[in-house]
Amino acid sequence: MQNITIAIDGFSSCGKSTLAKALAYKLNYKYIDTGAMYRAVTLFAIRKHWIDAEKNINTQALIGALPEIELGFANNPETHHSDITLNGENVEQEIRLMPVSSVVSKVSTIKEVREKMVALQRQMGKRKGVVMDGRDIGTNVFPKAELKLFMTADPEVRARRRADEYSSKGQYFSIEEIKHNLQQRDQEDLNRKEKKLIHDLQLLAQQNAPKT
Repeated sequence: MQNITIAIDGFSSCGKSTLAKALAYKLNYKYIDTGAMYRAVTLFAIRKHWIDAEKNINTQALIGALPEIELGFANNPETHHSDITLNGENVEQEIRLMPVSSVVSKVSTIKEVREKMVALQRQMGKRKGVVMDGRDIGTNVFPKAELKLFMTADPEVRARRRADEYSSKGQYFSIEEIKHNLQQRDQEDLNRKEKKLIHDLQLLAQQNAPKT
């Protein structure tokens, strides 16, 4: 059977990665967590002190340093999944912590960052046999993917999923704090200028709308 590209879009903490990993394992496909790529770039900026306490980003410094950022995925023999690497360092655990989660959506709005990530993602998936999840995979990165899914979930469910993820890493936040963070990220994703999060049905409706 011919390999295909599977693109999974949707909001954060609704199970995109869980489904994508399961599909990749079942089909013996390569799994690429595109959100981890943006998180790794965010971690790079945090380590350089280019993001302050108010989440203001030194955009020009980050853009200028993009050629220094090398991202890859390394197989984790314990989980049997791919961990993100930043300049050769496995940063899978660190990118999941709140300092990164709270600002990654802002970093992802930077045009030059998105251009670099999309180019990398297309390069990684050009041979098909891949499952990718993210916020614009089906509409921007692989608009012609053979299978596209869009996922969401009740805000309470999403918050509890994220709370479980944090607690497993020894970080504890109230459900309200997490819900606020998720809502903030949703708004940033839905309203960003660069390739905002959009349901494929919305995209189809826009394309077929009568011209005025």
